[in-house]
Amino acid sequence: MTEAADLAPLEPPVAIDSRPELPLRGWLLAGLRAAFLLPPRVEGRTTTPLQLFVLAMGVLGVDLVLQRLSVAGSARFDVQAWLSGLFGVGVFVALMGWLLAAQASNVSRISLALRHSLATCTAVWLLASLPNTLLYGAVMAAIAHGWSPAPALLSAVGVWVVFAVATVWSLAVSAMLAGRMAGWTWRVAVLVLMLAGSTALMAWQFTARPWQVDEWADGSAEAPRLHLSQQLFEDQQALLAQQLIAIRPPAEVADEPAQVYGLVYAPYAAEDVFKRESTLVADVLAQRFDAHGRVVQLLNHAATAQTHPWATPLNLQRALHGLAQRMNTQRDVLVVYLTSHGAQNFQLAASHEPLEVEPLTPAVLRAALDAAGIRHRVVAVSACYSGGWVDVLADPHTLVMTAADATHTSYGCGRLSELTFFGRALFDEQLRRSHSFEQAFAAAVPIIRQREIDAGKPDGFSNPQIRTGEGIAPVLKALAERLDAALAPAPPLISRPLSE
Repeated sequence: MTEAADLAPLEPPVAIDSRPELPLRGWLLAGLRAAFLLPPRVEGRTTTPLQLFVLAMGVLGVDLVLQRLSVAGSARFDVQAWLSGLFGVGVFVALMGWLLAAQASNVSRISLALRHSLATCTAVWLLASLPNTLLYGAVMAAIAHGWSPAPALLSAVGVWVVFAVATVWSLAVSAMLAGRMAGWTWRVAVLVLMLAGSTALMAWQFTARPWQVDEWADGSAEAPRLHLSQQLFEDQQALLAQQLIAIRPPAEVADEPAQVYGLVYAPYAAEDVFKRESTLVADVLAQRFDAHGRVVQLLNHAATAQTHPWATPLNLQRALHGLAQRMNTQRDVLVVYLTSHGAQNFQLAASHEPLEVEPLTPAVLRAALDAAGIRHRVVAVSACYSGGWVDVLADPHTLVMTAADATHTSYGCGRLSELTFFGRALFDEQLRRSHSFEQAFAAAVPIIRQREIDAGKPDGFSNPQIRTGEGIAPVLKALAERLDAALAPAPPLISRPLSE
C-alpha cells in the first residue's frame, strides 16, 4: 500500500527572475560590492556559461600578472604550480554546492540551485577577490623590486600581517555570500572553517609559485643534469680517496708553525651560487693562507661530478678523517666552510637530484670533528638561521662564524646571486686584505648590514655571529702575524759607501 506522503506532488521549482541578464560590468559592480561586505544585488540573476568563463579568466589573469610582478627579472611559468593554486577555488565551489543542495528540499530544487545559484555565487566570489588580490600582489611586487621607500616596513612580520588581513577579509566575504545565498545556518560556519583550513594547507604545502626565477634566461647554457651510472659511482668512490692522498703533508720540522688546512662543503646543487662560493673560499684559503694542496672541496653539482667528491655527510666524515691523518691535529688549524640554504631547525639543506642526500646538522659536524681529533678549528656557516650552530660547535679551541643568528635569514643565496652577502663580504673582500678572521668578520658585518638595507631584506638584519674560544685565539693571532710578515715588503738593501 502506498503512503500518502509518496503521492504528494513535488515542490514547484523556484522561479528565476525574468529580468534581462546582467552585462559583465554589472557582475563586476556586484563583485566589488561584495568585496566590501555590501549586498551584491544579484537576486534572481545568473551568469551565462560564457560570462562565467570570461569573468573567471579575467580574475585569474589579473592574479597571474601580479604574481609575475612579484618576481624580479626573467621568470618561467610553472603550470603545475598554477593549477595547484586553484585548490582554494575548488574547495569554495564544492562547499557552496553542499550548502545550496542542503537548502533545497527536493531533487528539482537541488538541480535548480546547482544550475543557477552556484554559478552566480562563484562569479560574485571571484570578482570580490579582486581588491584583495590587488593589495597582496602590490605588496609582494614592492618587496621584489624594492619599490617601497621604507623597506624595513615590509618586514617578515609585515608580510604576514598583510596575509592575515587578506585571509580574514576573504573569509568574511565568503561567509557573507554563503549566508545570503544559502541562508544563515550552522553550515556557513563549517564553510568558513573549511576555507580557513584549506588556506592554511596551501600556505604550508603548496609553496610553489606560478612564476619561477629563470636562471637560464640568457640562453648561455642549459641547466646541467646529473646522470647516475655505475661508472660514476665507482669514480666518485675513488675521487675522494685520490684527493685525500694528494693532500700536502706538513714538513718534518720540529718547530714548524701552524699550517692551515681546509674543508669546503656545498651540498645544494640546485643553485649555482653555492658552487661559485665554495670555489671562491677554497681559492682564498689556498692563496691567502698558504693552504695550496691542503683544501678538500666537497661539492654537489651536475657539472662537477667528475672532478669533485659529492657533498654528503658521509663524505664529510671521511674527508675529516683523511685530513686528520695528513695534518698535525694538535698544532695545525682546520678551516671548515659550509654554504647552503638553512632551515629553522638548523639543518643545512642538501639537493642533488636524482641522488638523495641527507641534510647536515650541527651535531653531526661536531661529532665528526671530535672523532677526527682535530683540535684547532675555524668553522664558518653561510646559511639562514645559522646562528643555531654556534652553541653546538663552540669550544675553547674553536672559532665559529655564521651568516645569521638563530632567528633570521641570511641574504644573497638566490638563483641569480653571484655570491652570498656573507661569503662576498668576509672571504672575497675582507680576507683578501687581512689574515685575521676576527678582524675580517668585524669589518664585514657593517658591509652586510648596509647591503641588506639597500636590497630591502624583508625580515631585518641577518645579524651574523662570531664566537672565539680562548684556546684558539693566540693560535690564530700568531698565524695572522706570520702570514702578514711573509707578505710584507723586504727592507731596502743598504749599500756600503764607496769610500770605505
